[in-house]
Amino acid sequence: MAQELKIAVIGGGYAGMSAAAELASHDIPVTVFESARQLGGRARGVQYNDTQLDNGQHLLLGCYRETLRLIELVGGDIERDFLRLPLQLDLHNHFSLRAPRLPAPLHLLVALLAAQGLSWSERIKAARFMLALRGMQFRLAHDMTVAELLKQHGQDADLSLKLWEPLCIAALNTPMQKASAQVLLNVLRDALNRKRADSDMLLPRVDFTTLFPQRAAGYVERHGGKVHLSCGAESIVPKDSGIEVVTTQGTHLFSHVICATSPTVAADLLRPLPALSETVNRIDALEQQPIYTLYLQYPAQVHLPHPMIGLHRGYSQWLFDKGRIAGQHGLLAAVISSEGLHQELSQEELAQKVIAELRVEFGIDLMPQWYKVIAEKRATFCCSPDLQRPVQHTEIPNLLLAGDYTAGDYPATLEGAVQSGVYCARSIPEA
Repeated sequence: MAQELKIAVIGGGYAGMSAAAELASHDIPVTVFESARQLGGRARGVQYNDTQLDNGQHLLLGCYRETLRLIELVGGDIERDFLRLPLQLDLHNHFSLRAPRLPAPLHLLVALLAAQGLSWSERIKAARFMLALRGMQFRLAHDMTVAELLKQHGQDADLSLKLWEPLCIAALNTPMQKASAQVLLNVLRDALNRKRADSDMLLPRVDFTTLFPQRAAGYVERHGGKVHLSCGAESIVPKDSGIEVVTTQGTHLFSHVICATSPTVAADLLRPLPALSETVNRIDALEQQPIYTLYLQYPAQVHLPHPMIGLHRGYSQWLFDKGRIAGQHGLLAAVISSEGLHQELSQEELAQKVIAELRVEFGIDLMPQWYKVIAEKRATFCCSPDLQRPVQHTEIPNLLLAGDYTAGDYPATLEGAVQSGVYCARSIPEA
């Protein structure tokens, strides 16, 4: 039966290449169509000034089991490819939380009770909140915003700004006043409540195209599949005998198609299909949130106190020292997630704000040799309460939808994208 399958994946990002790799692992040939010249989608490598960057500075968590499994499946080495750090949140000179190597969730409770920058009563409130969530099995009777949940559980403003807001924005890329509490609890459940290593932070030493999609392409091709770059899909046409994919380089007939593009591209491809009007409406209704990443190349001797460190109420939310992480000495990355005042600034103005913050906070008086702002204005969907995300199965049985924006427990993360791709691959009969 498997020999009769002829499967196309449209989109070579993390969702698409996860679907392709999962199919290849069952020796099912798959054809991937990617419109760009490289793989990775919204998590891809970028070259600038002879320096390897990413279009955004992401990190993984130890609980991202599917992502880590597939990285190893296609030839990656988790210990070599990542700098692994125990859970730690540092807001420079304002807050510090470090989890000891104790079983979960004891490691988190000890970390909260020992956190620096909070009063003793705030630490107790935070610990009680986590115990309450655990008692609820991280499930809410009704979804609400993160801000509303924190208010219900007596998490005061200073505690929220130092602990919960940074976690919420890092996890959901959505402000607390708009963010789904249930989705945040899904992440906290998986990262903080099972095994201690699930909360580890994994900082990639290689770019995001190399980390998984490029290796996955080789894996797919070794298992009889094909990966076409600079070959985007122009339309999807259901036929009695399957589904035609019309690309920039010709038309091909497949038994099944997995559409794993960005939501905007997916909506454009599906819009001509009347049966999928509800799916398209759900995609169109998604509000988008930005992520800005500013890379600054300083002289090699410049470094930060930690590989990753946050700023309290600054323009820069998280700073990454690429020298400590990947041997790119003097290269710093500032990440600004979610909507905010930074969107009103020009790239030059934003860069000068960050340079000034680095000077004030860390005494970096040298000027960067160059900087590069990468603004992903539609980086993720706004993860609001009770959001009706499109499901993977569509009204056309042999056409599936993959992507971090599709229905699932997770927000728009690499793990969410990978889970959706694997689910689509496993949903194909005989696959």
